[in-house]
Amino acid sequence: MRAHSVISAMGLAVAALIVMLATVPGAKAADDQTYSKWFKLTADISHEWNVKGDSENPLQVSIQSKDGQGPLRRVLVLYPRPSSAYDISITQILQVFANKDINAEFLIINFELNDAKGKFALQQAEKNKFELVFAMGSESAAWLYEKYRGGALPVVTVCSKDPVLLGQIENYDSSSHSNFAFTSLNVPIEVQMAYVRELRPKLKNIAILADSKNKSAMDTQAKPVAEYAAKNGIKIVWGTVENPANAREELAKIVPNAVAQMRSNDPNLSQSLFWITGSTSVFNEIRTINQYSDRVPVVSVVPEIVKEGADSAVIGIGVSFESNGRLAGIYGAQTLAGTKAGSLKVGLVSPPDMAINFLKAREIGLRVPFNFFEIASFVYDYEGKPVRKVKSEAEAGN
Repeated sequence: MRAHSVISAMGLAVAALIVMLATVPGAKAADDQTYSKWFKLTADISHEWNVKGDSENPLQVSIQSKDGQGPLRRVLVLYPRPSSAYDISITQILQVFANKDINAEFLIINFELNDAKGKFALQQAEKNKFELVFAMGSESAAWLYEKYRGGALPVVTVCSKDPVLLGQIENYDSSSHSNFAFTSLNVPIEVQMAYVRELRPKLKNIAILADSKNKSAMDTQAKPVAEYAAKNGIKIVWGTVENPANAREELAKIVPNAVAQMRSNDPNLSQSLFWITGSTSVFNEIRTINQYSDRVPVVSVVPEIVKEGADSAVIGIGVSFESNGRLAGIYGAQTLAGTKAGSLKVGLVSPPDMAINFLKAREIGLRVPFNFFEIASFVYDYEGKPVRKVKSEAEAGN
């Protein structure tokens, strides 16, 4: 699974919402920022969508379909902050809607996790007959779950960690029975570890790299690995960043220290690996991690951290932002077509997305099982050049 042109006159309801948001308590005064400082599309969608920012309200963007069929469907998207992951996800959602010929108008707001701004946006969305809310990221999903569960508008989560492990829904076979439809960025830990054990059959050490402040990553991607390791006699080396703003400097100490600890029971580091969680402050420092990781494979739960060139994890086993964004887009389309959000089970991507960088594998002498190569969605060759990439929604044309 898995831009800009002149915009036509914007819907009056959306225009009213934009104007009123400028006066909400806690809103920042207009400055010379533009939305490009927090919002970027990852594909050219100009042939299908008009995109427009607002110079007086730089933390919001409006996007309207050019050729969608049927009545106009208004969608609110709440961002908690900038993120390249969100950019990938919203691009996929737009591509899903375009391919389904949904005549939609998106209002995307970075509400900065400000209660007043978020509540006001929801109030005005209800007043102006919006029909759907996308909760972008784990922080927005948690905020909306606390503040808006049972609200009038359906909410679809996107680019958000596992709702079961976060206690937002009972299990994967249940629906929320509320106004929420959940999707998950996670793969069940037993599935991920099955691949890990194939890569390292006699695994002795896992060094977990995470941001201690990122609760969702800690609860859904770090702690489950630690629990699995404890049950299976594998030593866990914790490498938690305490100050995300200082992640590079902290990781420059954490990673070599972890290598030293792993050498105590694995002298040649042949039965050890690093596990990078979906903590932005951590995976953004993949170059630093690689610099100090010696010959220990760096495995990521975020497939996008396996990328072209040397600044890459060696293998990714998880759910790509593209796949999750596409799934969330499908859930959103189903909701607009009349399906109750609260009737949808947790949206899971299966089998997991896998990515391999053979340049990194060769650098550390890692032998990659052949079946990994067969199922991988993203493959980079011995020079770090892309040789396989799954088609996006737009490329696939479905």
